Amino acid sequence: MFVFFGWNRGAFSRSDIHFTGNGYDFQLNNVQARDKPTKFGIVYFDPSWFTVTQYNFRVGYFIKDNLALVLGIDHMKYVMKQNQTVDFSGTISDPKYAGMVHNGQVDLADTQFLTFEHTDGLNYENLGLEKYKNLIHKKNIDLVWSYGAGIGVMFPKSNIKLFGNERSDRFHVAGMGTDIRSSLNLVFWKNWMLRVEGKAGYINMWDIKTTLNNKPDKARQDFVFGQVLGGIGYTFNTKKYN
Repeated sequence: MFVFFGWNRGAFSRSDIHFTGNGYDFQLNNVQARDKPTKFGIVYFDPSWFTVTQYNFRVGYFIKDNLALVLGIDHMKYVMKQNQTVDFSGTISDPKYAGMVHNGQVDLADTQFLTFEHTDGLNYENLGLEKYKNLIHKKNIDLVWSYGAGIGVMFPKSNIKLFGNERSDRFHVAGMGTDIRSSLNLVFWKNWMLRVEGKAGYINMWDIKTTLNNKPDKARQDFVFGQVLGGIGYTFNTKKYN
């Protein structure tokens, strides 16, 4: 088995975000977003603050010598860029917010219309299968390459404020994701592992909560993501061999 903890940087494709609720049904097209890395400091090493960072946690079990079943949590952060103008289609009954649409576009720099984040975070709870190949084997050092794929559920805590409503900020199963991944693992003294990994995937969230109190208001979006991560792990046997 192995356990792993690390940190990531992410990138996201543009996406169309569709909002529905009482008095509105509209879509914002080609919305840009970015990740939100925490400034480097003690927060990266203090266990009581580890969820503040963009982190990754894994537990892997080798069902064969070179094949592992891996349960993972990818805690990414997704922030809509506020300073952008996007195409708008649909209807809004409230004249105040309908008046912010000009020539089929809306300027999101005015935060009264929308703030939209998955910063607590864009949580991808996934199960993957990874194959391993030993590239270098020395007395106390091994270099191991792995590749694989995963699938899982999206469990974000979305921070959204739409049309001046009270900010929505709660965990919710919003959709699903899938990914492919590849990593290099440097193993010291048979147990300690340094891992660098690249990952690309697709996320589809069709039930993003945009208001509080279980109102029917929701949003949906899908996008492609890329992620680079690194961290430290520990490998161990679950039983003794003669």
